[in-house]
Amino acid sequence: MQCDYHDRGLCRSCTLIDQPYALQLAQKTAGVRELLAGRGADTRELEWLEPVPSAEAGFRNKAKMVVAGSAGRPTLGILDPRGRGIDLRHCPLYPISVARALESVARFTGELRLLPYDVPKGRGELKHILLTVSPDDELMLRFVLRSDRQLPRIRENLGRLQDELPGLRVVSANFQPEHKAVLEGSDEVMLTEQDSLLMRVNDIPLRLRTRSFFQTNTRVAAALYRRAAVWADRISPSRVLDLYCGVGGFALHLSAPDRRVLGVEVSRGAVAAARQAAADLGLAGRGPGSARFEVGDATAWDAPLGGAPDGGDRPVEAADLVVVNPPRRGLGAELSARLERSEARDLIYSSCNARSLARDLAAMPSWRAVEGQVLDMFPHTGHYEVAMRLERR
Repeated sequence: MQCDYHDRGLCRSCTLIDQPYALQLAQKTAGVRELLAGRGADTRELEWLEPVPSAEAGFRNKAKMVVAGSAGRPTLGILDPRGRGIDLRHCPLYPISVARALESVARFTGELRLLPYDVPKGRGELKHILLTVSPDDELMLRFVLRSDRQLPRIRENLGRLQDELPGLRVVSANFQPEHKAVLEGSDEVMLTEQDSLLMRVNDIPLRLRTRSFFQTNTRVAAALYRRAAVWADRISPSRVLDLYCGVGGFALHLSAPDRRVLGVEVSRGAVAAARQAAADLGLAGRGPGSARFEVGDATAWDAPLGGAPDGGDRPVEAADLVVVNPPRRGLGAELSARLERSEARDLIYSSCNARSLARDLAAMPSWRAVEGQVLDMFPHTGHYEVAMRLERR
């Protein structure tokens, strides 16, 4: 992929961009396999499926832009080592719809003379612009501000931006008052009636709220969910537990008429979005064919799964299939130990860090890795997603 920003030395985020994409994917796949084999994970019987490639450009569904420059001429992008703005609104990683929307947002903030936050001086108001695009080219826009001082001006003039961007569905203002490298704060105000973005993935109507996690590469995420669904259909479980379920991507793809699916997630907003999507699909309830979602810490979740054949509740350890999609740090010792002693016979592990994956597998010796696949969620970088199916020895 050719990138003017990289060629001019303005941005070096895509560390592998000078390599042909086929070579990137081959080396990434080989590196993951070597890393797992060399860190104590038993992968002797593991069958590696063909890796899932990404589009080389236009694949990112979310732009996280630092705002700098001046009130009348803002930059949206990154900061150089001296804290000055480098404008990246035409980065080729983003779809054309995102680039066009960023142009409109930059013009909007400039016309309102919203003062960008000056990191070296620690003053200003507008810190970040966070923009997400759905598969239907609908948009979610979040203004990250130091305070609510400029909120009335944004609210009063928002209609102009909505007229210019007909696909703009969700707009919010997030407040991050501290002078530190944190993307967003804990307080958020909705500026539109609609509070979630419809992310239609494999015909599953996922709902994304403002502070919920979603995979950055929608097409590759769709392949990840399809892979998990194929594995689940082969396993044919009656009870599925999805830990770190987010907005329900895995759980809703794994739902079936004869299954009970439970998703657990610490984010209340994500759980609310997952419940809405389940209701849209007619999956609400507790009986066979249901998908329900609960707020909780995945590492310590110990509530009943529900709907046992004898009419009573059974503990989560009685799930036939467990799905985990932890952050980069992995499952950790506590959850690995619980999975090791659980009654589950099958496990699907989605990981963005082969090092923590290998550590977790080493802590669960009764599990055998049988199938794995590298999915290139992050082209031109050393990052990846690994999906793995495990079963009891």
